[in-house]
Amino acid sequence: MKNILALTRYGSIGPSSRYRFYQYIPYLEKNGFKILVTPFFNDLYTKSILSNNENKLKKNLLVSYFKRIRKLCILQNIDALWIEKELLPWTPSFIENLFLNIKVPIITDYDDAVFHRYDKHSNFLTRYLLSNKIKRVMNKSTLVIAGNKYIANYAKLSGVKKVEIIPTSIEIQNKNIKRKTQTKSFTIGWIGSASTSKHINEISDVLIKICLENKVIFKAIGANKNFLNNFPVKIVSWKEKNEIEEISNFDVGIMPLPDSPWERGKCGLKLIQYMSCGIPVIASPVGINKEIVEHGKNGFLAKNIDEWLMFLRKLKNEPNLRSKMGQEGLKKVNEKYSITTHSKSLVKIFNSLLNK
Repeated sequence: MKNILALTRYGSIGPSSRYRFYQYIPYLEKNGFKILVTPFFNDLYTKSILSNNENKLKKNLLVSYFKRIRKLCILQNIDALWIEKELLPWTPSFIENLFLNIKVPIITDYDDAVFHRYDKHSNFLTRYLLSNKIKRVMNKSTLVIAGNKYIANYAKLSGVKKVEIIPTSIEIQNKNIKRKTQTKSFTIGWIGSASTSKHINEISDVLIKICLENKVIFKAIGANKNFLNNFPVKIVSWKEKNEIEEISNFDVGIMPLPDSPWERGKCGLKLIQYMSCGIPVIASPVGINKEIVEHGKNGFLAKNIDEWLMFLRKLKNEPNLRSKMGQEGLKKVNEKYSITTHSKSLVKIFNSLLNK
């Protein structure tokens, strides 16, 4: 059995770590790999991020750095290192590279354009010190796993020789879904974190207008109302145990985004979550959204405010279309974004690197 140390950013409640690492562990272990997981941030810190509690963030941050450095100083009996994004966030690459000079394969995984957190930062000193950090981390890697083509292209342009694309995938939920019972209300839904709540503001005028119409509800799971413009919204606290049930009560799932570098690097998790529950989607035509959404088939790509309003009204008024699009979305997730499919790709990657 081969031992793989997974240095994730979060524990299992952190969406990126959950979908890029934790959900693959049972599949990898069935194929002869023992996965040892050490998150950078503990669950208390992750909950603070999700709720935007800055006081708790400050108290836990130094502890996270101390624990990660201590772990890196005593690496023993591992056959590969599997890293989420980077070892030490906001730390110059020359420090991080001290810990990457090891003799086992290093796999780094990216589901966000984390390099833009540094090279597009508003502070000059941050850009000066960290602009090329992720590029250098990637170059220290034996292989880079990218969640989409945008990230993969960055890795290749950075000189990385081995790059694999594994899209963010999901366990298909169709066997366990409790479908929304037929009601007169039409529920527009969104899921995300406090920090991504601001993206909803891209269509705030649309939400204000459509929620004035008869029996329309907008529900946002995990959003922070302080980040939102003044429009009608029902905020639902995110809880892993009822996440699927809450999404299944949507009539349509939305993913508005600005067309900016960071957003082009996103992997479309929201859309995949909606579609795995048989929900039609409407999204901005940004980045991977254009691959996931087949316009007019499993959802709509809305280029402007007028189209957002038009497509929302269309789905509101046509329940049969909602059902048809939902089934098409579920079919696409089964074919393209199923963990069953992509776990095989990950097993193949580890087998090739560890000469099995």
